[in-house]
Amino acid sequence: MYSRYLAVIALCAVMLAGFVPMVLAQDGQAQGNRTERLEVMRSKLESMRRQLNNAIANVNTKEGSDPQKSKDSPEAEAASRLRGLEREVNSVLSDVLAIRAKIDKSERYEVKDIEKLEVSTADISTRVEAGLIATAGVRKADSGVAQKKKKKKGRFFGLFGGGGSGDKYEELTGTVAPGRDRELFELAAKEVRNGNYESGRLLFNTIITTYPDSQYLPLAKLATADSFYLEGTTSALIQAAAGYQDWLTFFPTDPLADDVMLKVAESEMRQMGLADRDVSRARKAEQRLKVLLQQYPDTPLRATVDQRLIEVQENLGMHNLKIAEYYINAKYKPKKGGLKGAQSRLFENVEKYPNFSHLDKNLFLLAYTYQEEEEPDEAAKYYQRLVREYPNSEFVDKAKEQLTVIGATIPDPDPNAIQRLPPEKPGFMKGLSNEIFGVYPVTVNKNGILISKEKNEGGDLIDIAIARGGQLPESATPQAPRTRSTNRPQQEPRTVPDKQEGSQP
Repeated sequence: MYSRYLAVIALCAVMLAGFVPMVLAQDGQAQGNRTERLEVMRSKLESMRRQLNNAIANVNTKEGSDPQKSKDSPEAEAASRLRGLEREVNSVLSDVLAIRAKIDKSERYEVKDIEKLEVSTADISTRVEAGLIATAGVRKADSGVAQKKKKKKGRFFGLFGGGGSGDKYEELTGTVAPGRDRELFELAAKEVRNGNYESGRLLFNTIITTYPDSQYLPLAKLATADSFYLEGTTSALIQAAAGYQDWLTFFPTDPLADDVMLKVAESEMRQMGLADRDVSRARKAEQRLKVLLQQYPDTPLRATVDQRLIEVQENLGMHNLKIAEYYINAKYKPKKGGLKGAQSRLFENVEKYPNFSHLDKNLFLLAYTYQEEEEPDEAAKYYQRLVREYPNSEFVDKAKEQLTVIGATIPDPDPNAIQRLPPEKPGFMKGLSNEIFGVYPVTVNKNGILISKEKNEGGDLIDIAIARGGQLPESATPQAPRTRSTNRPQQEPRTVPDKQEGSQP
């Protein structure tokens, strides 16, 4: 009995929340998006700072090994460059934390300052990566000295515990040697599989910044994006989308490009809120999916992309429908432009979202707005379409009544449409849960492209690449979680497995 009262109270709270003007909900969502953007910047900047600190420590070790070296030596120049980048990173990070503190205290701040910080973060990220690559040769020298001066056990970036393993990671990341990129790649994959995402990313990034000619570099960049996608938090998904997009910038003609484009869209989909809230993520996902189909019309992922597009457009269609109902409500009908605003939203659904599950209700309301504006011919057109295409709809009888009032013909139902069933509604508790937590249900695959969430060690593409020295094969083993078609235009020399029908990305 007590749990039933709680459910009723929760339902009442949700119903009351529905009466809050949508503009306030969107404003709150915008505030949350800004907080997420600042959190992403903070995470990136702290990661850059850790990388620079490690590189500076390594250069300092070598610099101190020979007191006779001049201040103009390569080691001194490298250390100076890295320290300058570290100061810049700390400065931007300080500004990010300052705005975040203002948001937490509900103090005033300028939205444009967040945009400026995003530009600064992207700029310094590029320069930090270039600086780490440029100083890799200096850190490569005198590796024997660096190995003798190990740090205290268990102190590698404060991320690896356990003494001996910490020393092992320090040696791997602090010195450069032939074949070490493969060892780093294997350990990074292992860390990500075990849920140690930050540790895995640091190891992958060591390959990117220290072994620019490595065969593993493209895969390390892609696996880094996978690690964010597997982590699955809101800030991680934002960085996953950015990571996948960054990979596409560097490798636009790679055979995995369409898979990566799909993952960008899925990263957005996993952040989608309910239809009565902000739909910017849904719009971004829709745009990504459409671009994918435009660039790869013959992609073997076509069926998956079409399904994702239907789910995204369902969210967008419901958003339009809710706004239209808001305008049609008697309280707002007298206001100038109310019905026109509703028509605009409802007409967009008819034109853009043919698979929208509530299109029958959409047609009925669209016809109603025209009837209210004394345009019976336009109203009849949509009432007739409702009767013809949705004979099982709960709105059919009302549509027939209005057609009789207008004096228009009532059409016979389409024989094929008779088999169409009304959309299945979620159960009470499921619907209540979605409303409370703002969750929009999607069927997105939560596996990465190279690494699966199920720890499918030995069967993931990353394992196949390791076994082949950083190259994906022309054919894959049956255990591989996803396979590819190699019949692509403008392919790079690296090829990937043939895709089996019905496989998931």
